[in-house]
Amino acid sequence: MRRVPIVLVTALLTAGGMAAVVPAASAVTDITPQHLWIYVTDLGSEHRSCRIDADLYVPPGATAQNPSPAILATNGFGGTKTDQADLAQGMGERGYVTLSYTGLGFVDKDTCPITLDDREHDGAAASQLLRFLGGDPSIQAVDQVSGQAVHVDQVIRDDGPTGTRHDPAVGMVGGSYGGQIQFATAAYEQEQGTKRLDAIVPMITWNDLSYSLDPNNQLPQQTASSGSVSSDVAGAFKYEWSLFFTSVGAVNGIQDLSPETFQAYTQQVAATQNCGNFEPQVCQALIEVGTQGYPSAASIAYLRHASVTSYIQDVTVPTFLAQGQADSLFDLQESAATYTKLKAQGTPVALDWQSWGHSNLTPVAGELDQRHPAASYQGRQLIAWFDHYVRRTAPQPPLTFNYFRDWVYTTSGDITAAYASTSAFPIGDERTYYLSGADLGGATAAGTSSGGGALVTRSKDVVPGTSSYTSSAPYGPNYSETSALESTISPEPPVSDPPTTSIRFSTAPLTKALTVVGSPRLTVQLDAPTVAATQGAGPGGELVLFAKVYDIGPNGAVELPRRLISPVRVADVTRPVTIELPGIVHRFAQGHRLAIVLAGGDMAYRGATDPQPVTLTTGGAFLQRLTVPNVG
Repeated sequence: MRRVPIVLVTALLTAGGMAAVVPAASAVTDITPQHLWIYVTDLGSEHRSCRIDADLYVPPGATAQNPSPAILATNGFGGTKTDQADLAQGMGERGYVTLSYTGLGFVDKDTCPITLDDREHDGAAASQLLRFLGGDPSIQAVDQVSGQAVHVDQVIRDDGPTGTRHDPAVGMVGGSYGGQIQFATAAYEQEQGTKRLDAIVPMITWNDLSYSLDPNNQLPQQTASSGSVSSDVAGAFKYEWSLFFTSVGAVNGIQDLSPETFQAYTQQVAATQNCGNFEPQVCQALIEVGTQGYPSAASIAYLRHASVTSYIQDVTVPTFLAQGQADSLFDLQESAATYTKLKAQGTPVALDWQSWGHSNLTPVAGELDQRHPAASYQGRQLIAWFDHYVRRTAPQPPLTFNYFRDWVYTTSGDITAAYASTSAFPIGDERTYYLSGADLGGATAAGTSSGGGALVTRSKDVVPGTSSYTSSAPYGPNYSETSALESTISPEPPVSDPPTTSIRFSTAPLTKALTVVGSPRLTVQLDAPTVAATQGAGPGGELVLFAKVYDIGPNGAVELPRRLISPVRVADVTRPVTIELPGIVHRFAQGHRLAIVLAGGDMAYRGATDPQPVTLTTGGAFLQRLTVPNVG
């Protein structure tokens, strides 16, 4: 597929869901949006006031006498209100009023900072926009051209049934940064006891931002399938993505300034520790990583505070989650954690694992068309979700887990057939492989690994063996996961594990295809005497490693499914370590090999500062093992 610029500079206002048959909409002339300034007040502990740049799309026929349901939408990181234009036009043809706005801190001619979609600022601001859609006269809004006050009376009101004043029939949809805001808004409304928001469709967004940017996939912390990806132990910082979006945010702040206000703005930044358009905690985390190699507990707590995991009990509105298989920023485990927790607490929830994400923004043909949603698979699911929960005229969509299978799409070209659906999650039976010292070939190919062995299906077939690797630098030299600007390179560079930097264990050629849906788990006992002597000093002395799953073809070609890996910081290297590997939907073809790799570094992450020699021994009392969720 063609690679396009990453989502941090693009809005991803899309939705997915369950199949539904919806009549085709008749073509209408594009709606001319009304450009508004909307003033929101009393945000956060600072009681901040901000001016929001918004566009109001009112479809023909929506009047006070014939009101319509509404959609509230905002942009992905670095985007603006115009990124939602296709969505607003497409849903306008379905009779939805749309209010699209530029999120706080982005290019909107206002100097309010980026607050990472927290409840106190972003959630509170969006709550006031819901009131605006509900006709609340206390929310000041003016036409940007005429300066005249604007009042909304074209939206269906639920004031009578709910007992909440200025309660519109409204849903939210958006991706990435525009996805997390939906959680913040729903939780803020729940906290206030108003519950104006009727349904949300968060796409490719985070569960715990501290995991997204500083992931630690070591277990027995809670797993994604049990409702959490959070860890009390610092992980390996995803520095490429972090530096990139920090730069975008800073540039957005400068773009909001005129030459006359630039000096005043820089003085304000200095006086308030605004950190160049961010709250100061964001820059503090980056400084910590640059100096000590990991963020502090306080920085992790700040990132987690701006995440649905910290207030998920307050998210009770029907939620349709969609996460990208091609996503090295917010991985499938994050959506699994959110989905599992919402389902357990009784929130109506469905989950899609779609083909595209931050690492590849191009949906396959027929998967998504925002301008003509009824003509695409995910568009139809969006319509079904909102028509039931917001418009209240359609049957309830099934609350299922759906996942895209690229091998089915490749052979059939049928987008509907490419999606499998099940009411269960996680799915499949667990297949266990044991790490053995016997080398079945390919594990020590030149330039790829310094050792390893076999993956065998019977514990009695394990033979003794010793393999070792050493990390050599805080960054790399291994190249596997693609992040940030690297995701725009086509073709992608091949994965690379230079000699002495990794070990690999692989199966014999598979006698039949193996289909993995979810996260494999790797349990190993490592020997790292140097680290054992330093780990008591804190994260800087702990072992950092990177685990990944390879698909090795008959000719030795290596595929890293979706270019995803699992970073780990091990709290105690003297004890066995269980690692949750990347969530994937991947078919290992007959004749291919499944391989597991442990490496000392990766170019996309900040690894250990000092070299860390590691040894793995097979054939003793402890069985090193890999468990794979197989669906046949």
